[in-house]
Amino acid sequence: MALLRRRHPTLKDTAMKNASMIRLGLLSLFACTAFASASAMASDTTVPGHPRVNEVSKRIDNQQARTAKGIANGTITGKQAARDEKRDANIAQRESADEAKHNGHLTKAETRRLNRAENRNSRAIHRQRH
Repeated sequence: MALLRRRHPTLKDTAMKNASMIRLGLLSLFACTAFASASAMASDTTVPGHPRVNEVSKRIDNQQARTAKGIANGTITGKQAARDEKRDANIAQRESADEAKHNGHLTKAETRRLNRAENRNSRAIHRQRH
């Protein structure tokens, strides 16, 4: 009967581990940069005289900033950040579609629905960061 020997890490294994750590770091850096540029572009999206539109847009910007802070201090992974960004993009897309139906305005029902989605996303970000 042959005994199984425990394999010691080789130089190749160590190099692969280091390479994966570098990839993870670059992915995190890319995600931070994407969030920073997205919030910079979205920060000037206020529409004068449309408080409901501005409320939803401001919440999306705030949540993107919270996610970016989570990435920066290491409490949120790149995968979690990508999921949060996808949720924010979905909400923003729904907001744009609702605005298009009503000449740039949001009805109270649409605002309520978007705010519920923002609340769910906000709770998810909080759970990830704590």
